[in-house]
Amino acid sequence: MVKPKRTGAGDAVTKLVLDLFRLNNQLLAAGDRLVAGLGLTSARWQVLGAIAAADRPQPVAWLARDLGAHRQNVQRIVNDLAREGLVAFEANPHHRKAQLVLLTKEGKQRFEAAMRLQAPWSDRLSAGLSVDDLETAHRVMLIMRGNLKAP
Repeated sequence: MVKPKRTGAGDAVTKLVLDLFRLNNQLLAAGDRLVAGLGLTSARWQVLGAIAAADRPQPVAWLARDLGAHRQNVQRIVNDLAREGLVAFEANPHHRKAQLVLLTKEGKQRFEAAMRLQAPWSDRLSAGLSVDDLETAHRVMLIMRGNLKAP
């Protein structure tokens, strides 16, 4: 097999990306286990989190953009959450078809319960890492995200 020519940084970023893929899969599985008792999955928890973090109710397309996800996938999850009474829809004064999504009382309680489980979990996950290390990793990820948006 012919090894492609890359710079040293290109080789390092390739190794990092492959490990990020593995980490992402592990994080999703761990998140699923963490919130399973609440009737949630990592995907549903993420969507509830995007709704909770928004300053005001948003349409699904905006939630998907904020999550870096496909609108269709977020729509499917929002529909499931609505069937379970965790989110509701309200009319969007700016767009007739793009309803706004908001947490119901039950949705807010379920999200808050998930976050109570997440706090000690994140403390365990950060064991052996300094705040500086984590902040550096975060900066690297933000730069890479920006580079992916560049033409």
